Amino acid sequence: MNKTILTTLLSLVTFCAHAGKEKQEPPPLNPAFYGEHPMVLLNEGSGIYAVNLPRYQFPNNVQVVYRIENPGVAFLSLVRDSDLITIKPQKFNIERLMRGEELEVKADVYSGHFAEGGMQMHKNFPIVFNKKLYSRVLSDLTPSSQWQEYDAIPISEDGSIYIHKIQQSPSFNHLIYVDLTSACMKKFRTSKRVPPHNELTLKFVNCGSLKPLYYDTKGLE
Repeated sequence: MNKTILTTLLSLVTFCAHAGKEKQEPPPLNPAFYGEHPMVLLNEGSGIYAVNLPRYQFPNNVQVVYRIENPGVAFLSLVRDSDLITIKPQKFNIERLMRGEELEVKADVYSGHFAEGGMQMHKNFPIVFNKKLYSRVLSDLTPSSQWQEYDAIPISEDGSIYIHKIQQSPSFNHLIYVDLTSACMKKFRTSKRVPPHNELTLKFVNCGSLKPLYYDTKGLE
């Protein structure tokens, strides 16, 4: 009797271990997501965040925000003190970031926009993506409108990055950090379908302390 119980228990443990292993294995990556995925680096406090430059065309039709590993004071200062830092990573499959994987990619780092005369600061610099904060595929988009909607990405107890939910063309990419002191609207009306940056900043002025992070319309016109 004891032998039968022991055999049953061992079989159950083996089955559970096998089931757990199967559950952990994700489906194969979609190779179509492999390609060039340029990004902008943003700073708030001691954190550095990577945001891809979304487009409507596959495979860049995603919005991804990741916290990256802080490689040191010098690199943090570069991102913090520059108006714009962009990176041009070596080709990789962005679906890995959409899944929330930790990933290291070599990238050229530019002060300014890499495709618009930016100055190369580092070549083949290791960028470690260590925590997914946000991911959204640009599919089934709402029509372009003067009504704008944002998602809030918490990064501290009171602070969040608000990211614009890109609509059908014409639209825009916008991120702003808010240290919340009161409720903040996530949906509001603007004067134009693609409003100027300063108008968007004013929409958040009653939420708390603000830090504009990024605004761009390229590829979304």
